[in-house]
Amino acid sequence: MAPHAGFETDQIKDKAKKDLLYLLEGVRGKKNLVIERGLAGPIGLFVKFSTLQDYGVDKVFLLENGNADVSQRNVVFIARGECAKHAQSIADHIKRMQRESQTGHEFSIFWVPRRTLVSEKILEESGVLGDTSITEFPLYFLPLEKDLLSLELEDSFADLYLRKDPTPTFLLARALMLVQQKHGLFPRITGKGDNAKRLADLLARMRQELIAGEDSIESNKLGLTPSNTIESLIIIDREVDSATPLLTQLTYEGLIDEVVGIQHNQADVDSSVVGAAPQPAAGSSKAVGGAPAQSKKRKILLNSSDKLYNQLRDANFAIVGNLLNKVARRLQTDYESRHGDKTTAELREFVNKLPGYQAEQQSLKIHTGLAEDIMKHTRTDQFSRLLEVQQNLAAGADPSTQHEAIEELIARDAPLSEVLRIKCLESCISGGIKPRELESFKKMILQAYGYQHILTLNALEKLQLLLSRTSPMATMIPMTGGASNTGTKTNYTYLRKALRLIVDEVNEHDPNDIAYVYSGYAPLSVRLVQCILQKQYLTSITRGGSAHNGVATGGASQGWRGFEEAVKHVCGETFDEVQKGEDKAVKARALLTGSGERKTVFVVFLGGVTFTEIAALRFIAKKEEGMPTTSIESQIELHIANVYLYSARKDIVICTTSIISGNRIMDAAIEKGTLGKGGV
Repeated sequence: MAPHAGFETDQIKDKAKKDLLYLLEGVRGKKNLVIERGLAGPIGLFVKFSTLQDYGVDKVFLLENGNADVSQRNVVFIARGECAKHAQSIADHIKRMQRESQTGHEFSIFWVPRRTLVSEKILEESGVLGDTSITEFPLYFLPLEKDLLSLELEDSFADLYLRKDPTPTFLLARALMLVQQKHGLFPRITGKGDNAKRLADLLARMRQELIAGEDSIESNKLGLTPSNTIESLIIIDREVDSATPLLTQLTYEGLIDEVVGIQHNQADVDSSVVGAAPQPAAGSSKAVGGAPAQSKKRKILLNSSDKLYNQLRDANFAIVGNLLNKVARRLQTDYESRHGDKTTAELREFVNKLPGYQAEQQSLKIHTGLAEDIMKHTRTDQFSRLLEVQQNLAAGADPSTQHEAIEELIARDAPLSEVLRIKCLESCISGGIKPRELESFKKMILQAYGYQHILTLNALEKLQLLLSRTSPMATMIPMTGGASNTGTKTNYTYLRKALRLIVDEVNEHDPNDIAYVYSGYAPLSVRLVQCILQKQYLTSITRGGSAHNGVATGGASQGWRGFEEAVKHVCGETFDEVQKGEDKAVKARALLTGSGERKTVFVVFLGGVTFTEIAALRFIAKKEEGMPTTSIESQIELHIANVYLYSARKDIVICTTSIISGNRIMDAAIEKGTLGKGGV
């Protein structure tokens, strides 16, 4: 038996592709594919349409459009088995096709990631269960990047905190369990938050169920021993830090998400901003959903395959203009160097590099256009005012001093989501809003944006994002030696100092702390990760030291040690558990996998993570890898030259239920309907 290599996200991508193609191969002959809209993007991450064609797929339709035709005898549906709405939609499709077609059809359903009793009951009641062949397509984690895995459950935040549906927790547990079965148990599970604790308990239960199962072959037993390549699992419940995603993201990738929106590594950008898309080759223009060929929007792929974007994505937007300027000058110098006297060998080398120059030139054009478009947005008075209010609240300013600015934004008809984000931020950080002020704010919202938003305000209260100070749910955990009454909300007032959430002097060009991602505010969620991984560094800056550039680490093996008092002021359960295996099996794993010098730490965000928090975690990962903490400009030069000064010591893999932002959180709560066709 060959030893398992270290964890690679590409393994998950390859398995997902292999599973899908195997299922399609099982459906003989030509077939039409009907995919749920929310799965079309994720499936596109690991398989191309041309590959699907090779496996007999003729046309692809979106389930929600209801326009699948009867041109092929075989019809394959791919949808999430957890959603009753999709099961009903599939049943309606099948009945319509049976009515419209003279010939018989064979229907196959691939439930993602599992079949459910509810979905099959709906098919049975609709009278189509007997006409379908049902299979599971176990698609859990999707690798968005080499260090980022997501379940891509768009509604996970609303499911967990608005509808109190534990399905995302269960699916995340299943996904992590698959990792454990392949690479060994997480030696230590540390986390914070009530839902995080439920996830840890589910993992323990699934492990016991696997042990008690009939399948007791040796390879499975080996999978249930602590891993030699994985150091630990850190679970953060989104609820412990509700304030961070409400702030405007200030990294390049974060601002693209705020202004344009990023879904499944793609952004729909106006072609006037980034130029028209290159014309596809003949016969390859077919797209999922049948989008028109001439579109004003252009899909831009945003991932690490674009080398320039990979270097810009985690930088603070304030320095992106300078970075693009430097790249443009370097490209111009490289391109003009062809005019010098060259030997035949040098000319051949230049010609070989030419495709790379052209690709970089195209990338530069796209990102220059995108940056200019974002700059138009960030230079408006409205954006400046919003950012100022947000940063004042995060820094602990008296909320009442910000109310005049918020009232002005409402009067100027600022987007509702932006106004609500500010008030929710105030509620989260200040332990609720004074009753009289909250009632006055609600009245202004209803009068300015419509009375249907009574439902919006109610949803925000259910999410515990907009609460009155008199509400028992808004009470902050008291400081040590404070009143005897217990609170339930994270105490940002205490943590601002205890974990140094505000860093006054931030150098965006040469950052030495994660606070650069919000220009002075360090995300609490990522500070909690530092409590485990970078104890020495965090101790130095919270006890009056400076944020030095040295690689100061801690150890996941010590859990929360040293920061127990600070962690008490964060809401939710705190846990730190060690997983052990049988001595004989542990020795066998050590023999097969080696000593595992390069360890992987899994950081899991249950409920969603923002691109800015991902940037902060990557900053930590660079420190953990022992990479040079030079300026971002120098890092770009090192990357281009393929120079790596230090060997990696620890990898960080980020796992999440979905990518979120303040706008997506607000969208989960904002009522889309109106009280009349014409409005008021």
